[in-house]
Amino acid sequence: MRSPKGERSRARLIAATGELLQRQGYHATGLADIVSASEAPRGSLYFYFPGGKEELACVALREAGEAWRARIEAEIAGAPDLAAAVGAVCQLLARELEASDFKLGCPLATVALEAAADSDRVRRTCEEHFRGWEDSIAARLIAAGAERTRAREMATFTLSALEGALLLCKVKRDTSPLRDTGRMLAALVAMAS
Repeated sequence: MRSPKGERSRARLIAATGELLQRQGYHATGLADIVSASEAPRGSLYFYFPGGKEELACVALREAGEAWRARIEAEIAGAPDLAAAVGAVCQLLARELEASDFKLGCPLATVALEAAADSDRVRRTCEEHFRGWEDSIAARLIAAGAERTRAREMATFTLSALEGALLLCKVKRDTSPLRDTGRMLAALVAMAS
């Protein structure tokens, strides 16, 4: 059983790693950076994560992805219909991008783009996260009346459009791509459901 102090150290390691990965990616995030940002004892890193950086990164990616998902799910829950939910999610993502001065976006995208080819474990973690999103989107479309195959296709398209829009927003330092994508997706979702 872990002590409360140990749990706090572990949680700080995970949170710091998630933020560093989101900001600078897998390869640019070193263990010394993680220990420094977390203010956790260096020995605790290998105590809690004997698989080292790769294991810690996978745990941090899962937790950051789930936290992101929870914020988005809360936004969706408050929407009167699926088209409004898409618009609300895009507005939330746009606000978060602006608030971070375009440094943050999807908590997995930076790592997925650079490390998925190098680490099968990291790739699988990213794949599970994105598949979970596709499943969630498809389930909502099916519940709204879309046919199952069409819902799966729309889910993949929706996720791809959102991730691409987030990337364009960061590059352009402008939320217009996300807001435009939100309007187009809302119109497509309204037609599909």
